[in-house]
Amino acid sequence: MIAGLIRSLVGGFFGTIGFALLLHAPKKAWLPASAIGGVSFALYWFLLRIGWGEAAAIFTAALGGSLWAQWCARRMRMIATIFITLSIVSLVPGLGLYHCMEYLGAGRSAAGLQAGVNAMIDVLMIALGVGVGSSVFRMLAGRPRPAKAPPQGDDRG
Repeated sequence: MIAGLIRSLVGGFFGTIGFALLLHAPKKAWLPASAIGGVSFALYWFLLRIGWGEAAAIFTAALGGSLWAQWCARRMRMIATIFITLSIVSLVPGLGLYHCMEYLGAGRSAAGLQAGVNAMIDVLMIALGVGVGSSVFRMLAGRPRPAKAPPQGDDRG
């Protein structure tokens, strides 16, 4: 189980780095955002292995990734969208959507519909996790403090 957890962490990390490059994310955000993406995917993998359902595992991983992404964005004084997008990219059910199209293309409508519904549930859980995480972070952390303005000269003339 430990080897699988490490593989999922490393795989999520490098997959997120790839998307950071693809999405032209700022270079200083690559490593922290990829760490968030790797941990989010490893959390999802771990929760599945201990018996959680797919939807609950994805929601929890997206919630955790969203909270950490918000914190990291605030800490680095960057927009949270960069970190949130990269934190959830490894959770997106691409294989489920592929299977949906594959089954529908092969004329297996029932299997295609089931795969599509499962994939859409996963997408909704990601959106719900990100939304709840952002709301909880705002409630706990409050409004961000504006950066201090540099001191101005004396205006008394």
